[in-house]
Amino acid sequence: MSITIILFLVEFVRGAYLIAFLPTYSVDELGLPISIAGTAITAHYLTDTVFKIWIGYLLDRFSARTIVFAGLLLSAIGLFATQYAHLAWILILSSALFGIGASPIWIVCLSQVRQNERATRMGMLYTLWLIGLGAGPVAINFLIDYSYSLSLFVLIGLWLIAWLISFRLSDERISTGDTPSFGQQLKRLWDRLKKLKPLLPGMVLQTAAAGMLVPVMPTFTTKVLGFSHATYSYTMIAGGVFAVAGLIPMGKLSDRFNKKWFLVLGFGLLAFSLYALLFVSQLNQALFLAAVMGLSYSAVLPAWNALLSYHVPDDQQGVGWGIFSSVEGIGVMFGPVIGGWIADWLYESATIAISAVLLLGISIFYLLYPFQRLLPPKP
Repeated sequence: MSITIILFLVEFVRGAYLIAFLPTYSVDELGLPISIAGTAITAHYLTDTVFKIWIGYLLDRFSARTIVFAGLLLSAIGLFATQYAHLAWILILSSALFGIGASPIWIVCLSQVRQNERATRMGMLYTLWLIGLGAGPVAINFLIDYSYSLSLFVLIGLWLIAWLISFRLSDERISTGDTPSFGQQLKRLWDRLKKLKPLLPGMVLQTAAAGMLVPVMPTFTTKVLGFSHATYSYTMIAGGVFAVAGLIPMGKLSDRFNKKWFLVLGFGLLAFSLYALLFVSQLNQALFLAAVMGLSYSAVLPAWNALLSYHVPDDQQGVGWGIFSSVEGIGVMFGPVIGGWIADWLYESATIAISAVLLLGISIFYLLYPFQRLLPPKP
């Protein structure tokens, strides 16, 4: 229970800081160029992704309480340093430090998923993630209109609450049995990854496809579709509500039925609804497609992460989830850069179309691939 509360608070603050606070604070308050804000956000996700491997190794050596406590403290220092970030390098460094400290939370959550309810548990975790990530920017925007200092103070306060709750975490390691050396774990997991080549397209391409949309969707909505920023918010809310509402039921259904079809249909519907956005002319059409994408997303997430969890050894929970999260993070790091470059070189619609093609390709691949090879042998 404690780790799920920490997860919600962490994602609430991260969403508020990275999506709403940092971009406006760096430009309006500090007078820095937008490129610096983008670099700071990239630094956050870069360190978060890279350090997941090392954090995973430490979680196999030390208790979750020790690692989460230390990580949240590092992040609090990064947040606190933001108010003194009058120079670009300080802002980038503080954002990077914030990313390092947040790394352990997801790995601890994922490692505690039990064998007989993997997809259901994944659905619950992602419900908390989506609620926190969505509510954070909305809530902090009201405070930003009043005061940047107050906004940052509230974020730091919420983070410190999560840090205090970490005292209640288990003082035992998350892995079972004797822990091999870091080199031995990497070798064993590398051998396992080589056997899991069919999972790699989904691990990288789905996050890359989503990341490509981040820099172009606001301008596509206002310039191409002609909607206002408020209308764009309505579509985001519609998609988020249906995604959150569907995660737990989809997780339970995925535990009962073949996960293959949740991936095939989920990725396929995401692709078609995303491509259909190119032909939207009315708000009700956009809201409908956003709702379809939200439900499709809720079908994919629990089944996909449950599938990954089958391939993490019990004695390598930390490093295992760290490596899988890092591989998926490659798409998060490079997707926005690629999407922005395509939009500058061609146009926003091209980025959306290519993202849809990538998602459709994932759906077709898992439709044709012998899915039983990805599942653990039956006892």
